[in-house]
Amino acid sequence: MDINMKPHLAPSAILASAMLVSTSAFATQYLTPEQAQQLIFPEANSFKSGTVQINAEQMRQVEKISGLPSRSVAWRVVSAFKDEKLLGYIVLDDVVGKFELISYAVGLLPDASVRQVEILTYRESHGMEIKNANWRRQFVGKSANAEHAKGLSIGDGIANISGATLSCTHVTDGVRRIAALAQVVLKK
Repeated sequence: MDINMKPHLAPSAILASAMLVSTSAFATQYLTPEQAQQLIFPEANSFKSGTVQINAEQMRQVEKISGLPSRSVAWRVVSAFKDEKLLGYIVLDDVVGKFELISYAVGLLPDASVRQVEILTYRESHGMEIKNANWRRQFVGKSANAEHAKGLSIGDGIANISGATLSCTHVTDGVRRIAALAQVVLKK
């Protein structure tokens, strides 16, 4: 046996290894929904998960306020409480970045203004800069009411990140849609 010879992997072993790497190489889970709840409302001592169902009229209102198609009649919403006092809501959503889903959470105050945005899972190979706290901080205090609605668009209140244009745009549109949903069904 020649000492310079190297053992070779079977082609099926190489293919299986490549498939394992390619399916999960870029997915990064930053937070679970429960961790996001605690981060967005650290003063809360209880959370109540549920689904908010909206009707056709409410969907039209969300579309009108946001300027975007309403994607769903059912929304995952968590209410945050300090004792019996409602602190706000966390709406969980997913948008497509360029090719893959981005999971995120939007914290809303009872007046429907954005308290905080957290990226839960990012699955794209590029654009993970949207996880940056400075970019996400641009949403704080904004709402979908007439006074602030335009401030929830890329180039008009929300800055783009070069190399993450689609992720920025789609998450921003998602936050704007959720802010409109909050105006229609969650605002107290």
